[in-house]
Amino acid sequence: MKLQSYRGRRVFVTGHTGFKGSWLCKMLSDAGATVSGYSLDPPTNPNLYELAKIDGLVESNICDIRDFSTLKEKFDDFKPEIVFHLAAQPIVKDGYSEPRYTYETNVMGTVNILECIRESSSMKSFVNVTTDKVYLNREWAWGYRENEELNGYDPYSNSKSCSELVTETYYRSFLKGKIAVSTARAGNVIGGGDFAPYRIIPDCVRSVISGRPIEIRNPGSTRPYQHVLEPLSAYLQIADMQLEDNGICGSYNIGPDERENVTTEEIVKSFGKHWGKDFRWIIKEESSPVHEANHLRLDCSKIKSKIGWHPKWSADAAVEKVCEWNRVWLSGGDVGEEMSREIQLYFGD
Repeated sequence: MKLQSYRGRRVFVTGHTGFKGSWLCKMLSDAGATVSGYSLDPPTNPNLYELAKIDGLVESNICDIRDFSTLKEKFDDFKPEIVFHLAAQPIVKDGYSEPRYTYETNVMGTVNILECIRESSSMKSFVNVTTDKVYLNREWAWGYRENEELNGYDPYSNSKSCSELVTETYYRSFLKGKIAVSTARAGNVIGGGDFAPYRIIPDCVRSVISGRPIEIRNPGSTRPYQHVLEPLSAYLQIADMQLEDNGICGSYNIGPDERENVTTEEIVKSFGKHWGKDFRWIIKEESSPVHEANHLRLDCSKIKSKIGWHPKWSADAAVEKVCEWNRVWLSGGDVGEEMSREIQLYFGD
């Protein structure tokens, strides 16, 4: 994947104020793309969108993905050729407290962006970003493949399963042969600038700031942890390649190599190694009213063979980059510059 292929392209990004959306906008802006974002206000305080001054790099529309008329107006005015759909209610725990909002955003939000695409004369390529949690998780020791049953357990995961089905139906019914469409199911993403609640790496950072040890509730849970640049590079590569070859269209798992499927405790220990003596943790195993899978693995053979994408950084290297970013932020440095440095390092430019 070469970022230069996005130079001069018109790209619409939903969810651009979020953690992954901010990184994606930074990558596209550095590559010379013209970007328009559509999203609610940044979901946390502090947040990467404001820290990295993303609003100065893109055309920003602070709006609700559930508002179809406004979405269509902004979409039609911009006339994109590529769309990355990241707008979502992304927190599993919040899905339990706000299930209706979760389904409205994650399902009808997908319907709304696909309606804009269906009626567009400029559109060429669409990637819907979902999650590795779309699968019916049977706690298998092996990785799930793209043809496994979609039936996420909790409201968040299930709403993303529905988003996958909506996308497939729109493609079959309206878009096939006209607009290239794919969905991307990424594993657990970590990186500098993630301040979301109920996530292990942001909790580690909050622990460092507060001086209190982090409590690990599920130390043996395995997850496909990967640096944020890994799935974003895959999204960009899919969207680019399917412009030229409609045979690329489909659903893709995006995750680390099998040996990088590590436990929560291993991730925390890696953070401690790279951060230093100021970081402490304790194990506090307890029951939770929120369902959490103990084992979750992805089989990424399809994207490797069909797209030629391969992960570059180990889980330990990803954690090291998180520590580097946060040291820049906590010392008052330029986090946008640090993001560009990591992007250049990842792509080898």
